[in-house]
Parts: sequence; C-alpha cells; structure tokens
Amino acid sequence: MPNKRGNILINLDWITIVLYLALVFLGWLNIYSAVYDENHSSIFDFTQRYGKQLVWISAAIFLIFIVLIIDSKFYSAFAYPFYSVGITLLILVLFIGVEVNTSKSWFEIGSFRMQPVEFTKITICLALAQLLSSISFSWEKPKSVLTLIALLGLPVLLIFIQNDTGSALVFFSFVFVLYREGFNKVLFITSFAIIALFILALVTNLEVLVITVLIASVLGYLLTSSRNMNSKIIFYSFLLYASISLVLLNYTDMFLGKEIILILINVGVVALQMFIMFFVNRNKVLMLFAILLISVSGFIFSVDYLFYNALQTHQQNRINELLGKNTDPLGVGYNVNQSKIAIGSGGFTGKGFLQGTQTKYNFVPEQSTDFIFCTIGEEWGFIGTSIVLFLFAFLIVRIILLAERQRSKFSRIYGYGVASILFFHVAVNIGMTIGLAPVIGIPLPFFSYGGSSLWAFTILLFIFIKLDSDRLQIFR
Repeated sequence: MPNKRGNILINLDWITIVLYLALVFLGWLNIYSAVYDENHSSIFDFTQRYGKQLVWISAAIFLIFIVLIIDSKFYSAFAYPFYSVGITLLILVLFIGVEVNTSKSWFEIGSFRMQPVEFTKITICLALAQLLSSISFSWEKPKSVLTLIALLGLPVLLIFIQNDTGSALVFFSFVFVLYREGFNKVLFITSFAIIALFILALVTNLEVLVITVLIASVLGYLLTSSRNMNSKIIFYSFLLYASISLVLLNYTDMFLGKEIILILINVGVVALQMFIMFFVNRNKVLMLFAILLISVSGFIFSVDYLFYNALQTHQQNRINELLGKNTDPLGVGYNVNQSKIAIGSGGFTGKGFLQGTQTKYNFVPEQSTDFIFCTIGEEWGFIGTSIVLFLFAFLIVRIILLAERQRSKFSRIYGYGVASILFFHVAVNIGMTIGLAPVIGIPLPFFSYGGSSLWAFTILLFIFIKLDSDRLQIFR
C-alpha cells in the first residue's frame, strides 16, 4: 500500500490545481481573441501574443514541477534570503531597468522583459509568514511591530520610487493577513476609516469636511461625557466661536476668500481649550477628542497635498475621473469608457468567440493585458463573466479553507497571503474595467498577457499547494 504521506501526487489538492488550469486555459483563449489577426489565425503562431503566451504557460508548467519537487521546509528556511533577493532586484531595476508607461520597473533582455515586483510579492509573502510565525514575534513587543513595518514598508517605498503606484498598493492587501493573525481590531477598523476619510477629502469641499469633523468632535464629547461643567463650557464656547465666525464672514472682509483659515482657527481654539481643561480637570475624554480633532483635520489637509505632489498628473486625472470630478471620455476616461461599452454590448450571452467588435477593432487599449476582462464581457456576456468570477471566488475561498486546515502557522499565514494578493488583483482589475476602481495598471491573474505575471502567480500559488501537500509532516 503506497505511503500517502510521502506521495506528492496523492496529497496535492487537485481541486485547486484544476481551478488553476481552467483559469490559465480561459486566459489563453481570451488573449487569442483579444489580439486575433486573420493573417495569423493559428493559435500556435509564436510570432503573436497568444503564441508567446503558450510559451509562458509551458514554462509555468515546468516551474510547477520545480516548486513541487523541492522540500516544503526549504521555503520557510530560506524566506529571509528570498526577501533579500527581492529587495536587491527592486533596487537594481532603479539603476539598470527600462521605463515602460512612465514606470521604471522592468528588466529588458533582448525582446524579453521581466518585472521584478511580480516576484517580490512571493518573497514578501514568504518573509511575512516567517516573521509572524516565529516564536519571538509578539504584537505586544514594539521591536516586533517595527520589524513588521520595515519588512512591508521597504519594498513599498522602492516600488513607489519606480513610479509603479498600482503594484505598491497591492501590498496593502496584507492587512487581511495581519487581521487574521491578531492585528488589533480597533486599528484594523481605523485603517478602513482612514481610507474612507481619504476618499471624502478628495470628493468633498475641504471647508465643509473640516467643519463636519469639528462639530462631530464636540458632539462626540458631549454624548460620551457626563453632564458636567466641562461639557457645558465646551458647548457654549463652540457656539460663541461659530457665531463670531459667521459675523466675520458676513460683515467683514477680514477672511474674504480665506474661509479655511478661519475654520482652522476655530479648530485650533477648540482643541486648545480641550487640552487646557484636560490639564485642569484630568478628563481623559477631553484629551481623546482634542487629539482626534487635530489629527483628523491635519490628515484632511495632508491628503490634498499628497494628491497633488506625490501622484503623477495622469494618476490624478484617472482618480478624478473615477470620483466624477472630471469627465473626459475622449481623454483619461477613454480606456474605461470603451471598456464599459465593450462589456455592456456583450449582453447576457455575449457576441460569441472572436466576434467582439470593440475588441476586434482595437477600440479598447491594453485589451490583452490590463483590460482583458472587457474581452470576456463582450464575447461571453453576463454568463461568461459570472463563470470567470465564480472560478476566481472558488479559488480564493478554497485557498482560505486550505489555509485554515494547516498544522503549520507558517503555511497558514502564507496561504492567507496568497488569497489576499489574488483577491486584491481580481477586485481592482475588474473594478478598473467597469469604472469602480482607478486605472492603476495591475494584471488579472492567469488572464493578462505576460510571462512575469503568469510565472509569479503560478509560483505563488503552487508553493502553497506544496506546503498543503506536506501538512501532515509539518508541525511548526
């Protein structure tokens, strides 16, 4: 009787492997359809993108065998060395890389290009799993938290320097891994509140938003504190400041065109009063709302600065287009507009394989890479897109279920990392094509054309499949 613990083929999760093969095959067919040329109709024509993708797929199959024959303990033992290699590649590409679409994030060897950030996702996922699973790591130790911040922050900084904002944002998906492994729930919720506030700061008038924060802070203190002299003083003082402000705005020219300065003075005075009363009465609630008022107001204004100074003009335009601040269907909104037309024209059942007019006549830019999903929507319709979304959802849920059954903490954390990265890529890429997310240039896993992306996602997934196959032999 064969030893089930030692037989890799028996212990492999074939459901996940079948899902992977199905997605890769569908991706290949849609690349063929997206760039179909009647003069090169053979799907095995290696001068065309679909022929080259077949080469990348064949190489990916070879990489799968390499990943599976390596002992699973190798991945945890060499997690940090892999991380160092990934960081080294991110540094090297800044000096010897080539610039593509304003991002200096590619190595070029002849006609072959390789984007190191795709493989860095694997190395960071391994290093994060190794750090969080180590006995010495504790959320209560400042050293552990600082190490975690450095481990995630360094690659993000290097990728931002490459001007590849989309890839840098992918690493924020690890927040789900951190939450699963004990990250403070208050901080987790706060991080999403910050994201919401960031969006509000972009779409809302700054003066209105700061006034709202000021009023919310005062009301929050009044509702959470007992009815004492402190709360009455704060309340009536706030009414006094507001009344004076209205008089200055309506009956003088002192702050004409500079309303925000008057609002900031109000914020400063209210916060200062809260601090003074805290030191007099030692009311911790006052200190909390004073800090909240100052920090949130400061964050709101920093968003405006970062938006116009940290992001490139084309990125600003795309975000403004997404948020409805700018409407430019022939300019920055062209890609998304054409993509939505293509997907909408597919209807319920689609136009049929190779019958997509928007795709066939190149109305949608990057239709075989970042906007590959519009080809699915146009040719396969609602039914086809639903099947693809189901396969992705099934794969991600399957990975999470496999992660939860791991005996090894390292394997579980790595599994959650794989699921988080896949989820972020799928959600943002599809969101881009239907106008629900800014166009930040990240590929759809297993579908978008390119060797770097396919190989990286393949290695990322099959390392976890290998770890899962050895779960009965791993106990740490």
